[in-house]
Amino acid sequence: MSNAIKKESNLPNSKKQSLRKGVFWPSAIVVGGAALLGIINNQLLTKVAMDTFLFSLRTFGWLYQIISVVALIVVGIVTFSKIGNVRFGGENAKPKYSFFTWFAMALTGGIATGVVTYGVNEPIIYLGNIYGELSNTGVTPETTMAAIYSLGRCFYNWTFVPYAMYSFCGLVIAYMYFNKNRSLSISDSLVPLFGEKVTKGVWADLIDTLSLLAIALGLSSSLGAGLALVGSGFQTAYGISQGPVLWLILTLVIAGTFMASAIAGIDKGIKKLSDFNAKVYYILLIIVIISGPTLYIIRMTTAGMAFWLQNFWIWALDPIDIGGEALVMWWTLYDWAIWIAYAPLMGIFLAIISYGRTIRQFMVINWILPSVFSIIWFGVFGATAIYWQQNGIVDLISVINEGGAVSGLWAFLQNMPFGVVFVPVLMITLVLSFSTAADSMTRTIATLCTNNVSYDEEPPMAQKVFWGISIAAIAFFMVAYAGGAQGVDGVKYLAAAGGTTVLFIFVLQVISGIKMFFFDEIVK
Repeated sequence: MSNAIKKESNLPNSKKQSLRKGVFWPSAIVVGGAALLGIINNQLLTKVAMDTFLFSLRTFGWLYQIISVVALIVVGIVTFSKIGNVRFGGENAKPKYSFFTWFAMALTGGIATGVVTYGVNEPIIYLGNIYGELSNTGVTPETTMAAIYSLGRCFYNWTFVPYAMYSFCGLVIAYMYFNKNRSLSISDSLVPLFGEKVTKGVWADLIDTLSLLAIALGLSSSLGAGLALVGSGFQTAYGISQGPVLWLILTLVIAGTFMASAIAGIDKGIKKLSDFNAKVYYILLIIVIISGPTLYIIRMTTAGMAFWLQNFWIWALDPIDIGGEALVMWWTLYDWAIWIAYAPLMGIFLAIISYGRTIRQFMVINWILPSVFSIIWFGVFGATAIYWQQNGIVDLISVINEGGAVSGLWAFLQNMPFGVVFVPVLMITLVLSFSTAADSMTRTIATLCTNNVSYDEEPPMAQKVFWGISIAAIAFFMVAYAGGAQGVDGVKYLAAAGGTTVLFIFVLQVISGIKMFFFDEIVK
């Protein structure tokens, strides 16, 4: 077996943990070097990330689209076939977490922070054609059709397709680890396709290193987006101008929070943060549904779903040429790039917390319910924001034009009942949400760099701290010195660079999963 994390009879490994040098050192040099480059020459770091962004999405947009659809189809078949009855760890395995706790960790450790960030902003950006998103669609901005289009496009970008990517990787890794007694690594998920040779020597190290670099860059991007979001909240709500000083303070707070949580471990850190975050999200949804234009929300959500389903295949297979770069490259393909960057290592985290569950239960928690949550969130917040815009209650289009792509959320919250309370509450919640996602991924990165870590053991504290500091440093420099038209261009470049490093590994992982579940013998 590979020298990654071993497992024996579903019990914690008693072997002494040690540094996995073939993964740690190459990754540390690249990530640490990027952080150092941000200090010495942030313009060069921005240029490298931007060039990678433009090249990867313009060249491989078609591949991103095709592999995402394939992953979606396979996940659907696995979920609703007899394969869904297979239990991770065998028929007698017992789960550790309740369904509600499990769902909270899966939701807030994934893309829920993005849903909260763009639940208001993205529909309004489409509605107003702020960055040219509707230019190639034939839809007139700020009309009822533009409103329906906006919600439909958000439903496509934030629901079943991206969660299928996460779920697929988690499914393959969990099945290989718990049911086929393989190592908890990306390279071992490719054994069905390439055999034992992929787990040995340079191949295993290369695959896991590229996956680690992708998540490190993707996590830096997400953290950077979080800095821009919370910073815009201070500017919109309290008139505190954004700048390097504010971003540095926020970086220290977020990084300190997620490193403290990572050091505490899953049960004392991620579990508690996730429970709190999820409850705040539920409360916000209920308040907006009750206080908002309820009938309008229901009607627009229904119409948006209809438009989404009607246009699904056109949107799913558009490499850029149909919708144009402003819509497809800067939104959908960027989303796919960052989620594919996250997917392999996010799969390890999802696998770790899923012992004792069936594949169908795994898919319900990690694919179906988060997608439904996103539909509800965008339907409620997006439709309310559109209603306010079209009825002159608050001009969110002007707010975004003046304050950047993530500023509309705060103007929206200020106009809610008890808005003076919800703005600081959501700021704190978002800091904790970004900390939760960073916590889960920092732990996973450290795990991948360590030999002999069982699924229910914690990797070395020093590694968690090292990766946390490096990722936070990159995020700060990209936000502070690589802004642009949307205010977060620099971190978008970085995310796409991460997705590019792992795109082909993800393609191989999908093919490996297809072979494993549809052509090889199923291990229960």
